[in-house]
Amino acid sequence: MIKVNPPKQCDILIVGGGTAGLMAAIAAAERGAGVIVAEKADTRRSGGGATGNDHFGCYIPGYHESVEAYMHELELGMCKGADPKVQRVFVERSFEIVKDWEKWGINMRPFGDEYVFEGHSLPGHPRCFLKMDGRDQKKCLTNEARRLGVVIDNRTSVTRYISREGRVVGAIAIDISRPEPEITLYEAKSIISVTGTGARVYPSVAPSCLFNVANCPAGTGTGRVASYEIGAAMVNFDKPRAHIGPRYFVRGGKGTWIGACCDADGNAVGIAGRPEPGDQDITTDICHEVFDLSKKNGTGPVFMDCTENPTDTMEHMKECFYSEGISSLLDAMEQQDIHLEEDMIEWGRYLPHIQYSGTCINEKCETSTPGLYSAGDECGNFFCGVSGAAVTGRIAGENASEYVKGVDSFADIAGAPEVLEAQSFYSSLMEREEGSHWEELNHAVQNIMRDYASIETPRSETLLFSGVCYLEELNQIARRRIKCANSHELMRALEAFDILALGRLILLSALARRESRGLHKRVDYPYTNPLWNSLSMTIQKIDGRDHTEMQKL
Repeated sequence: MIKVNPPKQCDILIVGGGTAGLMAAIAAAERGAGVIVAEKADTRRSGGGATGNDHFGCYIPGYHESVEAYMHELELGMCKGADPKVQRVFVERSFEIVKDWEKWGINMRPFGDEYVFEGHSLPGHPRCFLKMDGRDQKKCLTNEARRLGVVIDNRTSVTRYISREGRVVGAIAIDISRPEPEITLYEAKSIISVTGTGARVYPSVAPSCLFNVANCPAGTGTGRVASYEIGAAMVNFDKPRAHIGPRYFVRGGKGTWIGACCDADGNAVGIAGRPEPGDQDITTDICHEVFDLSKKNGTGPVFMDCTENPTDTMEHMKECFYSEGISSLLDAMEQQDIHLEEDMIEWGRYLPHIQYSGTCINEKCETSTPGLYSAGDECGNFFCGVSGAAVTGRIAGENASEYVKGVDSFADIAGAPEVLEAQSFYSSLMEREEGSHWEELNHAVQNIMRDYASIETPRSETLLFSGVCYLEELNQIARRRIKCANSHELMRALEAFDILALGRLILLSALARRESRGLHKRVDYPYTNPLWNSLSMTIQKIDGRDHTEMQKL
């Protein structure tokens, strides 16, 4: 049996050491809370912002007309559908993060003394995204957290949360720092769940490479699954989202590119026409259908054409690649003798991801489970990339530190049924003499999701229900057959089970939304229901059963 170590105690356990997690840790530690960050990798280079970032959503009084105008611009562009109450708090507090990051050593003004706004904006509208050089952002945030006394448990993969009398009291994790796994327990007065995006639910851009995905492959939605299992409400799993970017390459990132969407002959496609040199084509921000149509009518593929950019614009764009941490794209093009000054790059839409689908929060980043907070890409009713993670992370840390002041003692979880069950299940995976590899489970989930809940083909009740049945059957088979040889494989196997659970939530939510809306297209319900325009699909475990409901958030 896998060894269970004595519990560690803290005021606040932060699950995930990405941008949101470290900002939450800093905010809570500044207010005197005892904080532990549990991160499956290393906080200096983990999460969606690990390689860097070149744009930061930010409202600056005086530069932008008003909070309302800024929120309207976000709604028109890439942040459609966010909870306006949460969105407003984000907008109002975004600039304070910029100033703090500058103090901590992150370069928020890489092009001189002035703040520069570019990208993700409609013509004639104020720019929403501040250009930055985020290559060192994770290192700087880690240093600031450690300076404040935050304990960082790297190589620790949290797997499940524990609740008592309706509030969260602790968590189960596996120590993956050595070949033989051990279980680590945390007794905490509050948990901030910030495990990022949900990658690997659908097949990747290049199917031969399991991790060739547009988002951080370590973000497998564990926090969503753990939160759901203790009763936290989830939202927007029914609405697929998809990134666009260079075909067959790992990074999506539209905001970095300056060019036009064109056909093979260089003719502009989409809704924007051909932009002037120096401007970005907004087609890919707000009209992904151009890629589907090009396939259906045979006019594809679609290319990103940067060949008309002047020299200074091209140099500016390439510098932004480095700021975003995707110099690997430039290296790959150089190795293949591809030159952006002369060659167009094929672009396309990737299969869905579950960013913007997840835990439902309020303006304080509280979930429906007392003591449990969430922030960043894990949230389902708010999203704004790295800036959204930074702001909501801070808000979660502030409010969790206030919450714990009212919690007098820790719950004893050492002998809890959840711990014994986890120990038994994880041990069975390690002790099995023969069996299937975790990759087989991951691929099986992806194939089911592609075949029964795709955005490439319409959905229907029969398809979605069949997908649910297949996933439930697969779960039972995998629990009996998966074999792990070491702690790393155990972590990957548990990630695959989380991916399966996320797929099931997507299918159940899509089944309940009996209409067509956005990329959720039902052949049996082809029309959009106007009565649902202001409502969101929630799914929650109540008394051990899945409960879906359209709600006004």
